[in-house]
Amino acid sequence: MKTKSDLNALGNERTVVTIGTFDGVHIGHQKIIKRLIKTAKMLGLKSVILTFFPHPRMVLQKDSNLKLINTIDERHDILSATGLDYLLIKKFTHEFSRLSAEDFVKQILVDKLNAKKVIIGYDHRFGRNRNADINDLKAYGETYGFDVEEISAQDINDVSVSSTKIRTALKEGNIKMANAYLGYNFMLTGKVEKGKGLGRQLNYPTANILIEEDYKLIPKQGSYIVSSKINDVLVYGMMNIGTNPTVNGSKQTIEVHFFDFDGNIYGKKIQIDLLHRIRDEEKFESVEALKAQLALDKKTALDFISNQNVK
Repeated sequence: MKTKSDLNALGNERTVVTIGTFDGVHIGHQKIIKRLIKTAKMLGLKSVILTFFPHPRMVLQKDSNLKLINTIDERHDILSATGLDYLLIKKFTHEFSRLSAEDFVKQILVDKLNAKKVIIGYDHRFGRNRNADINDLKAYGETYGFDVEEISAQDINDVSVSSTKIRTALKEGNIKMANAYLGYNFMLTGKVEKGKGLGRQLNYPTANILIEEDYKLIPKQGSYIVSSKINDVLVYGMMNIGTNPTVNGSKQTIEVHFFDFDGNIYGKKIQIDLLHRIRDEEKFESVEALKAQLALDKKTALDFISNQNVK
């Protein structure tokens, strides 16, 4: 997959295009992408996703507190594994949002992307104030010489999933539902920082994960079973998202205790996959009570991992 921000980069390549923000690249998105790639191969054309960053709502709604399922780098990595030919990331601006529907079609889809076919959901809207729909796109296709394939309401509703549903599940701590909708494990990607050493004092040394992208959605506070690939080795652990109230913490942190791992990963960027949620964060009456709960959490995690690996 080639990733471009310059929409002129395709040259004379003839393409099949789909358009969207694709936050989460969930099982509904994956259905569209598979159809896109299959169609492009069948027609001898290049498959292209035109996506936008920042998310349009972040630009057009100044008070938007929208958090995204994926960072742009995570979205790139997920899409790169699909067999897609081109990922085009268009910077979304107020100026771009003012393009009329016809100007978008002519200037972007036709002149820059040389689209011969556009695959789009039945409910897709585009152009200034999102005032054009699938019927308008089909009319423009007749004018400018490209086909439009509509993904039906039935196809999309059969999947019955949306980025909004996944965000809600994550905020509620329902990692099982979120992962089922995503078709992969929700991830947090960040740099390992030195913390206060509280975990080590409890005999559960932790890696503190700093997520630099402030738009990344952080799930509900609590304890989770996680995995990570470190130096190409799969490592399991348990992660706490919270403020460490037992030791009077106030700032939210993301701390991971890895099982059977003692390598130095400070300063490294790692991906943490969330597998299962154990419990809410609690304030314990003593450090000893906290240590006892951590021992129970570890047993829960090891049992879960053992059952997963047996299947």
